[in-house]
Amino acid sequence: MKLMAADVGEHISTRSGSYPLLGVALFAALTSVGSYLRIPVPPVPFTLQTLFVYLSADILGSRRGSQSQLIFLVLGLMGVPVFALGGGLGYVLQPTFGYLLAFPIAAWAIGRVLDRQQQAIRWRVFFAANAVGFLIIFTIGVAYLYINVNVIVHKSISWATAFWGGAVIFLPGEGIKMVVAAVLARKIRPWM
Repeated sequence: MKLMAADVGEHISTRSGSYPLLGVALFAALTSVGSYLRIPVPPVPFTLQTLFVYLSADILGSRRGSQSQLIFLVLGLMGVPVFALGGGLGYVLQPTFGYLLAFPIAAWAIGRVLDRQQQAIRWRVFFAANAVGFLIIFTIGVAYLYINVNVIVHKSISWATAFWGGAVIFLPGEGIKMVVAAVLARKIRPWM
C-alpha cells in the first residue's frame, strides 16, 4: 500500500515526536536571537532573551521549555556565540552569567505552574507563571552578579546596588515582556 507524502509526514511527526523537538530547537534559537536584540546598559544589558524564556515555557511546558533553554546554555558554553557577549566556558566568569544559568530553571518552574492547569489557561495565569520565572531569573542573576563583582572582579558592590542595577531597573521592561508572552501564549498554546 502506497502512502502519500502528507500521510508519511503525519506518521513521522506523531510517532517520533518531531513536532515538540522542533519547538525546543526553535526556542533555543529564538533565545539566541534575543541576546543580539539588546540595549547595552551596565552592568546588565536589556535583551529580549527573557521574553523567549517565558514563551518557551508558556507554549512548550516545563520539560520542553527547560530543554530549549538548556540547549541554549550548552551551545553558548561550547563556544557558539549565542550569549550577548559571545560564548565559551570563560563566560561563567561574566557577571551576567547567573541570569543565563537561571533560564532553564525558570522555564521549568513556569511550565510546572501551567502544566497543573486543567482547563483553558487565562492570560493572567500565564502572567503569574511568568512572574515566578522572573523572580527566579533575577534572584539567581543578582546573587551571581553580586558574588562575581565582589569576588572575581574585586570591586566592592553592595547588595542594594546589585539589586537596583540587576533587577529593579528591569521591572518595567520585564512587565511588558511578561504581558506580551502571556497574550501570545494564550493564543498559541491551544494549537500545540
